[in-house]
Amino acid sequence: MAANAEPGFSTRQVHVGASTVSASPRALPIYLTAGFTFTDLDESAEHFGSGAGFGYTRTGNPTVQAVEERLASLEGGDQAVLVSSGQAAVTVALLALAGAGDHVVVSEHIYEGTRGLLLDNLARLGIETTFVDASDLDAWRDAVTPLTRAFFAETLSNARNDVLDIAAVSTIGRQQGIPLVVDSTFTTPYLLRPLEHGAAVVVHSASKFLAGQGAVLGGVIVDDGRFDAAASGHRFPHLVQTDRLGGASYAEKHGGRARGAYIRESVAPRFGPSPSPLNAFLIGQGIETLSLRVERQSQNALAVARWLEERPEVERVDHVGLASHPHHELGARYLRRGSGSVFTVTLRGGLEAVRHVVQSVEVITHMTHLGDVRSLVLHPQSTSHAARTVAERERAGVFPGTLRFSIGIEDIDDLLADLAQALDGLAGLSSDVEREVVVL
Repeated sequence: MAANAEPGFSTRQVHVGASTVSASPRALPIYLTAGFTFTDLDESAEHFGSGAGFGYTRTGNPTVQAVEERLASLEGGDQAVLVSSGQAAVTVALLALAGAGDHVVVSEHIYEGTRGLLLDNLARLGIETTFVDASDLDAWRDAVTPLTRAFFAETLSNARNDVLDIAAVSTIGRQQGIPLVVDSTFTTPYLLRPLEHGAAVVVHSASKFLAGQGAVLGGVIVDDGRFDAAASGHRFPHLVQTDRLGGASYAEKHGGRARGAYIRESVAPRFGPSPSPLNAFLIGQGIETLSLRVERQSQNALAVARWLEERPEVERVDHVGLASHPHHELGARYLRRGSGSVFTVTLRGGLEAVRHVVQSVEVITHMTHLGDVRSLVLHPQSTSHAARTVAERERAGVFPGTLRFSIGIEDIDDLLADLAQALDGLAGLSSDVEREVVVL
């Protein structure tokens, strides 16, 4: 191009304005870009050699990194890896630990998507699963084999609200070099930090309470940074053996951070469930009000549960904050700031009763989600637990008349009034049924 000649239209539309004025925004900036420029050849070589700096958003992004650092701090972990969904977080965490021929021990009371992942997908990769009653410590112990690579459970079971005794289960695993992976979506780091009780890895669906607004998907894996090569190396050769080029092992390079580094450097970027920087930004914005929302949601949920427990239409309420719940004392030990917002209620009228309620509520929204600022309701038998047998559903606390609530931040009087008008309508429903019987 001739000296001082103006670039052509197509060149200018791509390049002009690319160099922005340096500024220091107070809000987290959104680096919405696939890749990042390098100043010279040495910088690019250094990035691909040591991982320093940023080269491509799939392997690292400033917006994503900022949210990861915040989540690691809130969980009390060594490092966090943000991914595209909660399901991706579970998948990446388990694939970082287990491979073909390996075995995992899992609580039978888990999210159906995770259960399907284990039974349908990881099974095809040669990973075997043994499901156990999470409350039966002997079952965890007896299920261990030389090929066991992980324990997996949720802090609060879906749908019975049972509490995982994290310290006890993690101790069983640690004695044999097996890490406990905990899904803490229901409890969030504000209510419970599993790493403080012995868990090795925590996962969340960041789409839920962390984001809070129900607008984006995301997931996170938080590692404790305490990988012990001497105690666990025989179960995780991929962390303690030299790499395929004969270089240093992850344990040699990273010490106790080996497991987290493997998740970040090998599993997450290669399987590719990368989060959008925009989603990361919105999750980060949600985290800024996490404690305020979860505190209010927990208070509202307990008030709703107590109110429902007194209603004649209600057969049972499974909320660990109630003295009637069998895990109430265990919950008081682990959940000192509140019991969360998700619980179930079983109505006496069965399927027709819940059909009336979900189609009558106006403030509470009928949808597949939880952890939203809005109160939500869902019928587990016909949705989240539809793929289970009747016996499996009943063990999970799911019956034809069971509803799952995720209580939001609305005024409590409005929530109770909404439920009252829906439940009051059941009397009319019963009368209609009786009249039909008489006519027949």
